[in-house]
Amino acid sequence: MITLTELKCLADAQSSYHILKPWWDVFWYYITLVMLLVAVLAGALQLTQSRVLCCLPCKVEFDNHCTVPWHILKASVNASSNPGTPLPLPLRIQNDLHRQQYSYIDAVCYEKQLHWFAKFFPYLVLLHTLIFAACSNFWLHYPSTSSRLEHFVAILHKCFDSPWTTRALSETVAEQSVRPLTLSKSKVLLSSSGCSADVDASKQSLPYPQPGLESAGIESPTSSVLDKKEGEQAKAIFEKVKRFRTHVEQKDIIYRVYLKQIIVKVILFVFIISYVPYFLTYITLEIDCSIDVQAFTGYKRYQCVYSLAEIFKVLASFYVILVILYGLTSSYSLWWMLRSSLKQYSFEALREKSNYSDIPDVKNDFAFILHLADQYDPLYSKRFSIFLSEVSENKLKQINLNNEWTVEKLKSKLVKNSQDKVELHLFMLNGLPDNVFELTEIEVLSLELIPEVKLPSTVSQLVNLKELHVYHSSLVVDHPALAFLEENLKILRLKFTEMGKIPRWVFHLKNLKELYLSGCVLPEQLSTMHLESFQDLKNLRTLYLKSSLSRIPQVITDHLPFLQKLSLNNEGSKLVVLNNLKKMVNLKSLELLSCDLERIPHSIFSLNNLHELDLKENNLKTVEEIISFQHLQNLSCLKLWHNNIAYIPAQIGALSNLEQLSLDHNNIENLPLQLFLCTKLHYLDLSYNHLTFIPEEIQYLSNLQYFAVTNNNIEMLPDGLFQCKKLQCLLLGKNSLMSLSPQVGELSNLTHLELIDNYLETLPPELEGCQSLKRSCLIVEENLLSTLPLPVTERLQTCLDKC
Repeated sequence: MITLTELKCLADAQSSYHILKPWWDVFWYYITLVMLLVAVLAGALQLTQSRVLCCLPCKVEFDNHCTVPWHILKASVNASSNPGTPLPLPLRIQNDLHRQQYSYIDAVCYEKQLHWFAKFFPYLVLLHTLIFAACSNFWLHYPSTSSRLEHFVAILHKCFDSPWTTRALSETVAEQSVRPLTLSKSKVLLSSSGCSADVDASKQSLPYPQPGLESAGIESPTSSVLDKKEGEQAKAIFEKVKRFRTHVEQKDIIYRVYLKQIIVKVILFVFIISYVPYFLTYITLEIDCSIDVQAFTGYKRYQCVYSLAEIFKVLASFYVILVILYGLTSSYSLWWMLRSSLKQYSFEALREKSNYSDIPDVKNDFAFILHLADQYDPLYSKRFSIFLSEVSENKLKQINLNNEWTVEKLKSKLVKNSQDKVELHLFMLNGLPDNVFELTEIEVLSLELIPEVKLPSTVSQLVNLKELHVYHSSLVVDHPALAFLEENLKILRLKFTEMGKIPRWVFHLKNLKELYLSGCVLPEQLSTMHLESFQDLKNLRTLYLKSSLSRIPQVITDHLPFLQKLSLNNEGSKLVVLNNLKKMVNLKSLELLSCDLERIPHSIFSLNNLHELDLKENNLKTVEEIISFQHLQNLSCLKLWHNNIAYIPAQIGALSNLEQLSLDHNNIENLPLQLFLCTKLHYLDLSYNHLTFIPEEIQYLSNLQYFAVTNNNIEMLPDGLFQCKKLQCLLLGKNSLMSLSPQVGELSNLTHLELIDNYLETLPPELEGCQSLKRSCLIVEENLLSTLPLPVTERLQTCLDKC
C-alpha cells in the first residue's frame, strides 16, 4: 500500500526538474497533453460507435454513379436536347435487405473502401504524441545525463535555501547601500586629518565590522552569526559544488543529448506537416462503395455515410494547428541552441555588483544547465554562484571555525614549552580562529598544516607574542598586523611543504633575532636576493636554513654581517662552494649538517670568533685539518659526530681551549694520547665506535663531567677514569665489561650510570659511595641489583628522583 508520504516524495521528484525546463519545454508539455486528449477523444468515439459506416444499396445507377429518380428526371430533360444520349432504365426493385446483410455490407465497405487515414487517425495522433513526449523527457532519463541533472537540481535547491546564500547576498546589498555614505565620511576625515586613503581603506577591509554601518543605522553584515548546524550544511554544499563542477565541467553530454532531441522534434514536425494536411481531404462524409456481393444481396453498388467524418475533420484540423505550434516552438528552441555559445557561462555582471569578484566562469555541461536555469529564474544561478567563490567559502570557514574554537577551548590548548613559554599549537585547522586574539598571554604561536592563514590587525592584541611558528602553511599578513610583528616578533620558524618562495613580509621584521627556514626553498630565490631583502633585518643573530643548495647564498654572507649563528642543513646534497664563509667574521656558531663534505673546509679557519662548530652527518673520513683549529682561540665546542672518521690525529692536543668534543657514530679504533692534553674538556662522547680500551691518561681530564663510550668493544676500564672526580654522567652500556672496579665509589658527583648489555655478574658494593646516584639513573639489568648489599639497594629504591 503506497502511503501519502511516498506519493508526495514521488511528486516532488517529478516536479524537481521544472527548474531545468524553459518556457518552450513547458509549452511542449501542455501541447502534448492536448494532443493526447485529441487522440483519446478520437479513439473513444471510434470505439463507442457500433456502426461507423451506414450503407444503403444503390437501386438506380446513372453514369456509373448511384442516383435517385429525381436525378433520372433531370437526365431525361437533358437527354431531350441530346437525342443521341440513351435514357437510363430503372432496375427491378427488390425487397428490403435483412439486418445481417446490412451489417455485412457495412463491415466489408469499412475494410475495403474507407481510407486508411480515416480509420487510423486516432492511433496516428497517439503515436505522434508519444514520440513527442519521449523526446521531451529523454534527456531527463538518459543514463548519462539523468544522474548529473538530479544531482545538480538537488544541489541547486540546497544553494537556494541555504541561510549562507541569504547572508552573502545581504552583505552585498548592505555594502552597496552604505558605500556612498562611507566614502563621503572618509573624505571628510581625510580633509580634516590629512591621513592617507590607504589607511582608511585598510580599516574598512572585510570581514571585520565597519563602524560606518552602525552609525548609518544599518546592521553590519558580520553581525549575524550562523549557528553550527547551518554552517556545517553550507560547508557540505561547498564540497558538493566542487565535486560536481570537477565532474561535469569537462563534458558536454547533456548539451549534445538536448540538441539531438530538439533536432528529432523538428524532423518529426516536418514529417507530420508533409502528409497529415494532404490526407485530411480523405476524411469525407459520403463514400461510394462498389463491391461484388450481388450474389448475397442482389446489389453491387452501395452508398455509405461515415458518421465520424465531420468531427474527425475538426479534430484533425485542430491537431495540425497543435503540430504547427509545436514545430514553431521546436524551431525557436533549436535557434536558441545554435545562435549563441551555451557552453560558456559568465558571472561578469554579478562580479561587478558584489564583493565576490573571484566567481569563476564555467563551461560545457555546467554552463548549459545554468543557461537552462536562467530561462526559469536567473535568481537560481545568482544564488548558486555564491558557492563557486573562494572568498565566500573562506568567510564561511572562518565563521564555522569561530563557532567551533571558542575562547574556553583555545585556553585548554595553552601549554608551557621547554623554554617555559606559553605556547598555543594549532594543528590541521581550516584557518585561524578570531578568538585566538583574545588570549593575550600567548608568547609562542605555532600553526601547523593550516592551508590558509591570515593575520588580521587584531593580532596586535597579543602583546606578549614574541615567537611565531608556521609549519606547512600559507600565511598572509595584513599591513596593520605586519606593523605589529615588526616591533614585537623575535623568533620566526617557517617550514615549507612544496617548492615555494620566502614570503616578502619576512624581510620587514626589523627586530627579528632568530630566523628558521626549512623545506623546499627555491635556490634561485636565495641566490638572486638583493640587499633590499635583508636590509631591515639588522638585529638578526641566528639563521637556520634547511634546503638543498650547491653553495651558501651570497646574500647571506654579504648582507648579514652581524650573524652570530648560522646553521645549514643541506639534506645530503653536496655543498661545493664555501669560500664566502670568510666574510662572516662575527659568527660564533656554525653548523654544516648533511652537506656531503669530505674534508673540513679551510674557510672555517678564518672565523676567529667561532665558539662552536658542528659538522654532523657529512662524509668526513679524515680530519687532518684539525691542526688549523688552534688558530681559533675561542673554539670550545667541536662536533664531528655521525661521520666516517677512522682515527683522530695527534694534533688534536693543540686545541687546549676545547670544552666539548663529540666523536660518536664514527669508525674510531684508537684514541691518541694527545687527546688528553685538552684538559678543559668537560664533555666527551665516543659512543658507537670500535674502541677496545681507554688509555690510562684519561685521568688528566680533571674537568670531565660527561663521558660516553656506549656501543664499543671495551673490556676493562682504566683506573685513571675514576680519578675524574667531577664526573657526573658515565655511559658504559653495550660493551664487553666483565667487572666494574670498586673505585667507582670515589665518583661522589656521579648522577647517571649506564651499564646495561655488558658481561657483568655483580655490582660492587662501593656504589654506596655514589651518594648522588639515583635508582632511576642507574641503567642496569634487574638481576644485578640483587647482588648489591641490602642497605645500598634500599637507598637506591627510596630515591625516586628522576635523572
